[in-house]
Amino acid sequence: MHARMKNPVMVLPAAMQAIHALGQSTESVDVPVRTLHLMHLRASQINGCGVCVDLHPRLAMKDGETAERLFAVAAWRESPYFTDEERAALALTEAVTRLADRPDPVPDEVWDAASDLYTEEQLAALIVQIATINVWNRINASVKQVAGAAVL
Repeated sequence: MHARMKNPVMVLPAAMQAIHALGQSTESVDVPVRTLHLMHLRASQINGCGVCVDLHPRLAMKDGETAERLFAVAAWRESPYFTDEERAALALTEAVTRLADRPDPVPDEVWDAASDLYTEEQLAALIVQIATINVWNRINASVKQVAGAAVL
């Protein structure tokens, strides 16, 4: 198994810096890192990004996440392991990741659930984080980046 080409962010280092800066722009916002890890994993599962599906559980576990919860992310609606805040963030992640899958890309019920639990600044951070992981997923999936060989 091998990638189609060198990772584009290695070919264009300014792109790597820009994507990292985008992700880092939310660091001062009070959103639990465990929630962000769950969101990154869920978007990566949807997008079929093997690199990120491999990487993000490892990072999450370093930050104290349990294997039990990570294994359940794909079926979070049917799992008892997630808080209301995490569920709202996961629903928002799915909607924003799948924009083209429905006429109303982010339904009011998804937005309202998230906005009931998160401040405007936190919502902004969630959306920027969802956009950032989707950028990484699209770069890695496009070139068939091999898990374990990614540079993030």
